[in-house]
This record gives sequence, structure tokens and C-alpha cells, in this order.
Amino acid sequence: MASVDSEQITLYEFNRLIGRTLYAADGLTNRWVVAEFSDFALRGGHCYCELVDKDPQTDAIRAKIRGIIWSSQYPKILDKFLRGTGEQLRSGIKVLLRLSVNFHEQFGISLIISDIDPSYTLGDMERRRREILERLKREGVINDNRELAMPMVPQRIAIISAAGAAGYGDFINQLNNNKSGIIFYTALFEARMQGRDTAPTVVEALNRINRHADCFDCVVIIRGGGSTSDLSSFDDYNLAYAVTQCQLPVITGIGHERDNTVIDYISNLRVKTPTAAAEWLIEQGENALSAIVQLSQDIFSTAQLSMAEEKKHLASVEVTIPHIVENRLVRARSALQALATAIPARATARIESASARLPMIAEALRIAARNQVEKARLKLGNLADSINILSPQNTLRRGYSITTANGKAVKSASQILPGTVITTHLADGSIDSTVN
Repeated sequence: MASVDSEQITLYEFNRLIGRTLYAADGLTNRWVVAEFSDFALRGGHCYCELVDKDPQTDAIRAKIRGIIWSSQYPKILDKFLRGTGEQLRSGIKVLLRLSVNFHEQFGISLIISDIDPSYTLGDMERRRREILERLKREGVINDNRELAMPMVPQRIAIISAAGAAGYGDFINQLNNNKSGIIFYTALFEARMQGRDTAPTVVEALNRINRHADCFDCVVIIRGGGSTSDLSSFDDYNLAYAVTQCQLPVITGIGHERDNTVIDYISNLRVKTPTAAAEWLIEQGENALSAIVQLSQDIFSTAQLSMAEEKKHLASVEVTIPHIVENRLVRARSALQALATAIPARATARIESASARLPMIAEALRIAARNQVEKARLKLGNLADSINILSPQNTLRRGYSITTANGKAVKSASQILPGTVITTHLADGSIDSTVN
């Protein structure tokens, strides 16, 4: 049995052994393999990426490995793909590649890409995005959130992020330490931002925000950088639908500038990173502050100009007033003089007019007096006739008599006592009698 020491080799030697084993194996060179590009990037003319394979049932990544297209091959492969599909090589595209295994003692295993089949155009991730967007379009909700009006200065921010995430920390730091001193009021609605729980927890956060929509101006969904495959959780129909139905404008700052997810297409505003979201919010506040400063300067300038013009006007009025008063006095004196001249003539005319009317008035008075005297005479005649008719003498002449006792007319037999002297008055005399 060999000793332990005799079996020891260095990691470098072990890695070389792995390399020799891989290169000696059959089927690891020039194989056509279906894979999806992720984290596609160019550096120094070389293309570096991750190749991923997903479970058709669960959509979970079941295989991942580094891929390289050397600068000597990249222009040819890119040109072939562009001519065949009209698309750029990028993350999210599912392709058919000619691969050979490569192993480096320092950098480990990778796959060298030597050719591409343009018949594979869009990867599973891109296809799913398009299917989700098409479904939202058919349902008529794809533009719902984009059509919400963003407040001029959104300051009450509902944030959906993981509490300890670097992107969230960068966002808050940027927001709270802005050079203009603008105050923002933030509330974190925590959610998982990676893995299978991402979509349902973000949807739940959106539902909670909707219940308190009056407390906020907008929603910010932020997540720091990661691989494109890590961001696939945001390509989810339920999450996308929840974003379209959010009662507040949604700002997305997910990943890097090169990354795009379904919710980036349907949100009210898409920015490239969490810090870019903070910068955009600060910019809105600064723009409003600049507008207020400019407005106050305009108001001050306008007030100064108005005051200067009013001072000129007052000076002009001050000079003009004495002339106006003098002119008014001259006109008043002229009017008074005209009235003084007109009074005698008008008085004479009034007197002459009254004198002309006096004979007519005198004649009218005489006629009125005669009429009144005649009316009185007729009335007196009527009264005299009535008196003659109703006089006691006329009554006596008609055969009636009047009895008096003690100088008073007797109206009732009960007034007469025995021994009373009564006088009976007749038309042609009177008779005295004593009552027995």
C-alpha cells in the first residue's frame, strides 16, 4: 500500500490531469449544442458569456457553464447570425452552437464556441418575454401603468426590494444624501428579488402598496446587478399583470443597463440601475427647485419693473395734478360766470311767462268762485226746503198738536200726574188744561 505522501500531488498537477482526461474523452469536441446566452459581454475583442440550459417543465436552470468566442472567430460568427436573423448576439437568445471543451489549470473549464446556426434566433427567455407581452397586449392592459401621470415631484416613495440588498442600500444612500437637500419619504415593502419566490413576493408587495396608495407618489422596484439568468424571475406574467394594475406609477431599476425584463417594458419608467432611479427622483426635485427659484426671480424682476414704472407714473401724475386742478377751476369759473349771466335772463323769462298766465289764472279763479257760490246757493235752497217740510208749524197745520208740561214736550202719559197743568199747542193757538 502506497504511503499518503507518495499519493500527494499539487492542485496544478491535478488540474492538468483533469485537462488531459477531458481532451482524451470522445464527444467533447465540435459538438452542436443547444444553449441560451446569458451574461453576454465583450472584452478585448473576445466574447465572454454563460451558456445555460433550462428544465422545460419548471423553467429552472439545470445546467450552466462559461463560454468563450475568441476574437478571431467573433466577427465571423456575429456576421453570420446577423445575416440569418437580423438580431445581435446578446443575453437571452437561445442558439445552436458548435462547442469544444476547454480546460485551463488556472481558470477551470469552459466551452469554446467556433460556429453558430442562425436558425435558432430567440432564446427561451426572450420567447417567454414576447409571449407575456403579447398576452398583456391582447388583454388591453399593457399600457395601463405607462399611462398613469407621474407627479411633478415624487417624494413619497414605496420601495420594493430585499432589505439587505446592496442595490437598496445604494438607492437609499443616494436619495438621502443628495446635494440639494431634498427630503424624500421612503417605505420599504420587502420582497425576495432572486429565485422562485421573486414573482409572488413582489406581487404581494404591490398589493400591499395598493391598499395604501394614497400615502405614496410612486413605486420603485430595484435590484442590483446579477446574471441575466438570475433576472429571469422578473419575466413572469402574474408579476407583469400586477405592475400594469398598480395604482401608482412604477419605476424599475433592475440589474445593469444591458439587462431588460418584462416589467421594464410595461412600467411607467425604466432606468438602468437602482442608483439611476434615485438620480432620476433627485433630478425631478432639483428641476422643481430650479423652476421655483427661476419663478421667484421672475416675480422679483417683474415687481421691480412694475415699481419703477409706477414711480414714473406717480411722478408724471404729480406734475400733471396742478394743471388738471387749474383747468378744472377755470372751467368751473367759466360755468359759474355763464350761470350768473343766464340767471337774470331766465328770471325775466320766468316772470314774463308767469305774468302772461296771471289773467288766465284770475279768470279761472272768478269762474271757480261763481261755480262754488252757485253750488252753495243750491245747497242752501235744498236745506231750507227740508227745514220747511220738517218744521213743527207745518206738522200742526196738518191737524197735529203738541202737548207740553213745564215747558217740555210730553212724550208719554206716565209723565203726567193729576193736578198737572198741560198746554196743548195747535196751529192757530194753544189751550191750557189741568189733569184730574
